[in-house]
Amino acid sequence: MIRKSGHKRHQPLLWRRCRSLRSLRQAHARMVVAGFDSSPAAVRELIYCAAVLVRGALGYAHQLFDQIPHPDLFTWNTLIRGSAHGPCPSDAVSLFVRMERRGNCRGVRPNKYTFPFLLKACVRLWSPSLGSQLHGKISKFGLDSDGFVRNALINFHANCGDLAVADTLFGGPARADVVAWSAMVAGYARRGELDVARMLFDQMPSKDLISWNVMITGYTRRGEMDKARELFDLMPEKDVVSWNAMIAGYVECRTYEKAMDIYEEMLLVGEWPDEVTMLSLLSACAEIGVLDIGVRMHDSLLEMVHSWHVRFTVTLGNALIDMYAKCGSIEKALKVFRGMREMDISTWNSIIWGLAFHGHVEESLHLFKEMMRQEVRPDEVTFVSVLVACSHGGLVEDGRKCFSLMREYAIKPNIKHFGCMVDMLGRAGLLDEAFRFVEGMEIQPNPIVWRTLLGACRLHGNVQLAEHANKQLLRMNQDDSGDYILLSNTYAAMGKWDEVQKVRKLMDDRGVPKEAGRSLIKAHNQELMHFLFDIRPPLNLYKQ
Repeated sequence: MIRKSGHKRHQPLLWRRCRSLRSLRQAHARMVVAGFDSSPAAVRELIYCAAVLVRGALGYAHQLFDQIPHPDLFTWNTLIRGSAHGPCPSDAVSLFVRMERRGNCRGVRPNKYTFPFLLKACVRLWSPSLGSQLHGKISKFGLDSDGFVRNALINFHANCGDLAVADTLFGGPARADVVAWSAMVAGYARRGELDVARMLFDQMPSKDLISWNVMITGYTRRGEMDKARELFDLMPEKDVVSWNAMIAGYVECRTYEKAMDIYEEMLLVGEWPDEVTMLSLLSACAEIGVLDIGVRMHDSLLEMVHSWHVRFTVTLGNALIDMYAKCGSIEKALKVFRGMREMDISTWNSIIWGLAFHGHVEESLHLFKEMMRQEVRPDEVTFVSVLVACSHGGLVEDGRKCFSLMREYAIKPNIKHFGCMVDMLGRAGLLDEAFRFVEGMEIQPNPIVWRTLLGACRLHGNVQLAEHANKQLLRMNQDDSGDYILLSNTYAAMGKWDEVQKVRKLMDDRGVPKEAGRSLIKAHNQELMHFLFDIRPPLNLYKQ
């Protein structure tokens, strides 16, 4: 294999085949037969593959490492490197502490390759104090003059440490290093100081791809898509990160048509999309409710999976289920769900929510029970979906049991769970119980809870409780015209026309405008659904 240490190493045939956890285990088994530590070089190669090369094998690398009685510096650095880039970067710091304790007895001392990985972990952990301590150790070992270490220090201080220190380190030889320039640009951009970042970017003697991507990403995160597009068009070369930044930026700004246009451009120039690309596009399809485009995205994804350019992950499966559910095709959402080999809690939540939202109450509750049979622990999102299903199906007793079940899982109900219970009781006409439930809530009810009650009073013609709910809204200074109209319509349904006139006069006195052409019950339901699931109504933004 080729290492980034300045020289080439011969790569034995065995390690060329180690591209999966299964192949790693097979290689490990052969080594055990031959004596695991009989070849130190082979052990080092195995741990390097597990910690750096093979996705998802970092835990296995830690297990292998613990079997080595006396690891050398290369092996320590390899595992620290893998941990710094892994899901738990604090493991890199723990390894370094172990290395220091054991190294003092066995002559293993950190070198110029150890500290850059540790500083990377500090940036990911956002730990200025820990990084500053490491800076002190670097000076103690006399490594701060090394260019590789200096760039890592600049990157750390620019991103989460002391900017003044970063500026000091950036003087002298660092000014001739494009990596140092990129670190400074990234640091200022990450801290939100885009003007300074852009000034440094413009001054760079030569710009690498990373610096271009950093600036574009900085602009997209701030929603300045015109500036991002200007730089994007000027880029001498682009990679998948560049395209993803633009697509994600347009999706975040809800300009979905432009996100789709960028994707088309990406394919035309021959750039392969990756998982990040597809997640952004599926999110866009879900938000704008365009099922046909979502199906095309699904087909493209399957084609990429078959050609080995993209791995079909649980996250992608969840995004597909969410997209199909929000686009109204619950059958396709179920097909994706049933075809997934691996699932997580988000998978179950997505399909249970989709079924509940589209009125498939029995199927939603059936999957909830199946989820518990498979010992998948539900979370607070799961219970919101199940309570919505109970509310839509009029299953009050099941809803009560579900609400009580939350405490068995040590889940404290939040305002969304309370809102679901109020909606369920209100739909079922149990208005007195609904009001008692609100009065007994452990947290302060918000306007949406009171509007839900007001809508239920309108539906069932309870004027007295409608007046009470409306008073609570007025106390919260909620001058929403829909609240007044709901109360007015409640009076009208009961033939109390004098009260209707009083409500209209109160609107005029308070200067509350009435929006024309609005369905109040529909608006009430939409508001509750947006509150519970953070969804947006479909928009016709993409040209066919």
